[in-house]
Amino acid sequence: MIVKSSYIYVCVSPRSISIEQPDRRRAMPHGGFSGRLTSPKLGLAVDMGHPFLNHAVDGFIKIGAVSACKVAAEESFECLHRGDVSKHKVEHALKKMCKEGAYWGSIAGVYVGVEYGIDKIRGHRDWKNAMLGGAVTGALVSAVNNNQRHKVVKNAITGGAIATAAELLTNLTS
Repeated sequence: MIVKSSYIYVCVSPRSISIEQPDRRRAMPHGGFSGRLTSPKLGLAVDMGHPFLNHAVDGFIKIGAVSACKVAAEESFECLHRGDVSKHKVEHALKKMCKEGAYWGSIAGVYVGVEYGIDKIRGHRDWKNAMLGGAVTGALVSAVNNNQRHKVVKNAITGGAIATAAELLTNLTS
């Protein structure tokens, strides 16, 4: 499978993954000024056989990777700040990266899957899907982590509010 972005090619085969930058031909210099600042784009296509699973796994991978990078940055800073790097600390950091990546990736997978399901049921794609998806995800995560009913309701409201705010901010900036 080859995923082509305008800046980077990602080639995925059963045995390897390679990332390549395409050749760029340079034009002859001419008068005037022109420029463009963009960040590299990396695309990853996931095909699990059903769009629902594709969205859920895509959310898991993206947010899990971000969470693992966050932990890596925190642990690296902590080691550099203390001036103490050991094999034990590296192993601890890797375990924490995997744990946090799996936890937040799972939450993201549930959220994306629920939002996709609501989108298909309602037939509309709007902020209400994000609100309901966030509320259901917040309630599920809270119910799994504790038994107190008032915390489940509070986390459902919080999840819905955060998801709605994120959706509205995304629509404002795009």
